[in-house]
Amino acid sequence: MHRKVIIIGSGPAGYTAAIYTARANLSPLVLGGTQSGGQLMITTDVENYPGFPDGIQGPELMEKFRKQAERFGAHVMDIDVTAVDFTVRPFVVRAGENMYSADSIIIATGANAKWIGLESELNLRGRGVSACATCDAFFFKGKNVYVVGGGDTAMEEAIFLSKFAKNVTVVHRRDSLRASKIMQKKAMSNPKISFLWNSEITNVLGEDRVTGVEIRNVIDGSKRVVPADGLFVAIGHEPNTILFRGHLETDARGYIVVTDRTRTNIEGVFAAGDVKDARYRQAVTAAGSGCEAALDLEKYLEEHHPEPVVESEIRNAAPAAPH
Repeated sequence: MHRKVIIIGSGPAGYTAAIYTARANLSPLVLGGTQSGGQLMITTDVENYPGFPDGIQGPELMEKFRKQAERFGAHVMDIDVTAVDFTVRPFVVRAGENMYSADSIIIATGANAKWIGLESELNLRGRGVSACATCDAFFFKGKNVYVVGGGDTAMEEAIFLSKFAKNVTVVHRRDSLRASKIMQKKAMSNPKISFLWNSEITNVLGEDRVTGVEIRNVIDGSKRVVPADGLFVAIGHEPNTILFRGHLETDARGYIVVTDRTRTNIEGVFAAGDVKDARYRQAVTAAGSGCEAALDLEKYLEEHHPEPVVESEIRNAAPAAPH
């Protein structure tokens, strides 16, 4: 099956790209994955996406994105891409036993937060456990929260949370931070932020909401339970780019390298959203990136794959011969 456009991945970036390319009459095929919708599918309240003054559930927002894309003619399939070949033209994309070809590709496979790996952490995700202070800090006004991590991301999360929370405690496995000196100074000089060294979270307590965390001292093995209203895991993100490594240029962390905002090192292949954005990681920036990729792709197709002119159209357009 050949398409002018294949979009790999869904979420705000993939679906926005689908909306724009579908409205451009390009009939995009969206291979959204078996867990389509991106990170917002495991997010409860979304209160910072424009247009929803009362907030909206993450899955509901993604369903609206999808319906809008399908309304304009995008074909969405909930299947995982298993292989790609960008060395041939048209490009080849495999999903299981199915093979598709396309003149252009948009990659919007996103990035996943790294988690501690606790069952209790998974059960309470979105109910007090988060990996995004920018997204969720507002819900913790006047609360006591814990942050796991020791890098710049953890310090940024802690500092941002301190604008809302009553107290912020950073839990780190070592006795010193990996964060840059300037970020360490900012966090350590913040009166709302304290540190637990040589420690790790071994359990998250609560039924419907986080009520406490279990902390283990990695030196002597002792454990204690402390009350907590929230837990923010800030140990990094993993871009979903394993499928494309060796095909596209990626940086040291695995994010796709782009020029001119969305263009990869292979002409005709574009990247949008968190798969190439290690900085913002917001639904609204991902959606904007999807729009950019779609517009860049449309221009690429106009230049490299223009629609063939039908002979009848030439005759209809030609001026009538003089009598």
